This record gives sequence, C-alpha cells and structure tokens, in this order.
Amino acid sequence: MRIVITEFMDEAAVGRLRERHDVLHDAALHQDAPRLLAEAAACDALIVRNATQVRGALLAALAPRCKVVGRLGVGLDNIDVPGCERLGLAVIPATGANALSVAEYVVATAMMLLRGAYQSTAAIAAGQWPRAALGTGREAAGQTLGLVGFGTIGQMSARLARALGMRVVAHDALLPSGHPAFAAHGAQACTLDELVAQSDAISLHVPLVPETRGLFGAARIAAMKPRSVLINTARGPVVDLDAVTQALRDGHLAGAAIDVFDPEPPPDPARFQGVPGLLLTPHIAGVSAQSNTRVSELIASRVLEVLG
Repeated sequence: MRIVITEFMDEAAVGRLRERHDVLHDAALHQDAPRLLAEAAACDALIVRNATQVRGALLAALAPRCKVVGRLGVGLDNIDVPGCERLGLAVIPATGANALSVAEYVVATAMMLLRGAYQSTAAIAAGQWPRAALGTGREAAGQTLGLVGFGTIGQMSARLARALGMRVVAHDALLPSGHPAFAAHGAQACTLDELVAQSDAISLHVPLVPETRGLFGAARIAAMKPRSVLINTARGPVVDLDAVTQALRDGHLAGAAIDVFDPEPPPDPARFQGVPGLLLTPHIAGVSAQSNTRVSELIASRVLEVLG
C-alpha cells in the first residue's frame, strides 16, 4: 500500500513504514498543492503535521482510496474531521506523545518571564549594566500558575510546576470542578474569571473551536494581574496578539511567550520588534528530539494497525 507523508517525520519511524509499504516522505510536499493533490489521490494513508490542511480539494482527492489520516501532533483544527468521518477515513492524533515537551516549555518560559532576567545579552554586550533594573524578578516558587485547559498537557504542566513550589489553579470547560484529575495533579479547579484574577502566569491549552477563538482578547488581558505573564502554546486565534503587545508596551504584562500564530508564519513580523518581555518561538513547544521520536513512532504504529 502507498503511504504519503507531507511534513517532517522521524526517519526511524519512516523506516518502519517502508518495511511493509510503499512510502513517499517529502517534508515540503504540503507546499506544492498540485503535486500534493496528485499524490493524495493515489495513497492509502496520509500522514501530516499542522501545515497540511486536510479539507476541501485535498480531502476530496483522498476518496475513495485512502483509509487513514495520521496527525503528527494533537490539534485537529487543520483536519476536517467530520468530512473524514463521512468518507470513512480514520483520523489518528498523537495524543499524549508530545505532552512532556510542551509542559517543559510552559514551565521554562514561565520561570524565565517571571524572573525577567534573561534578555539582557544585547545590553551587556553594548556596555550597559542593567543590574538594578533586572534585580526585581520573581522566583517561580510561591507564584500561581493558571492552566486554561486541563487535559494531558495541562496535567503534565501542573506536575512540573508543583515540583518547583508553584501553586496551580486550572479551568477546563469540559471538566466539572469535582473531577478527580484536579486533585490528582495538585491543581485547584476554578472558573476562568477566577483563574485570570489570581494567576501570576497563565498558560493556554485549549483546542481551536468557536468558543475559544479570541478567548484572550483585550478585555480578558486587561483583567489579568498587573505584571503577570501569558503563555500560548495552543493555537494562534485563541489570543489577540495586538492586545498582548499593547499590554506589554504599557507595562500591564511583564512578559508573554507566543509559540503559535495566525497565520503561520506571521506575515508582519516587524510589529514585534522592540516589544518588551516578548518571547516568540516558531510553533515548536511540542517539538523536541525525544517528542518527535515518540510522536512518529506512535503514528507509525497506529497507521500500520489500520493498513494491516
């Protein structure tokens, strides 16, 4: 059978697939729409990350031959899941395989932004000595981390934060406040408004659905504690980036770590220049050497199960 992989995948996992099937692995294929459509029409399995939009013409091209779409990640907003279901296509995300990578990113960036002491290289190299200005940063211990969304990644983030002595509060629209997951991971369940009002650092772990689009707009950002920090590893449209940069310039927020954008890459990156306390990364919170291996191996195994 024919497997088409449109984005980067760990070579060892690709090798496993090649042992049993005909495999095309081209990490740039998602950028060549005509070729992608042609290859999709002749495949039995399609494996993607987040840049490949499995909808519209591409989804139509997969019918009737393709049996499964493997997602090298957890978010499914780039895949028309109902459309796949109508065509009888199994959709398999790599649930849990990159949770540790994202959780470590969350805790590391929260510590860095709360401390506020790790962006002074240029100043020191230029002959400045901003010791007084950078000597008022906060230790992570004793600070409150608010997790919006308390699935696998949120729970892992809570465990790591608690190990540092942080207090953890969490809100999840799909979990009742008495759900055992909160107590099991040392988090206090609360409403979103309560979380925003008391958190020194807020990290977002929600899928992109109509209810979460614009979840952190100007009003909610203004309601955050003065000098708190915001971390978004979820999806770009969940946060109003213009409101974030304005809050940083005004000094209301002490920092923000943004790993996801809308669209990606952002078309106007110059607007981020000179924004204090802003940390930008190119959608890599869930991508590490180890997580790429875990994600790739999981999807390879699941795709092989479907294809037989």
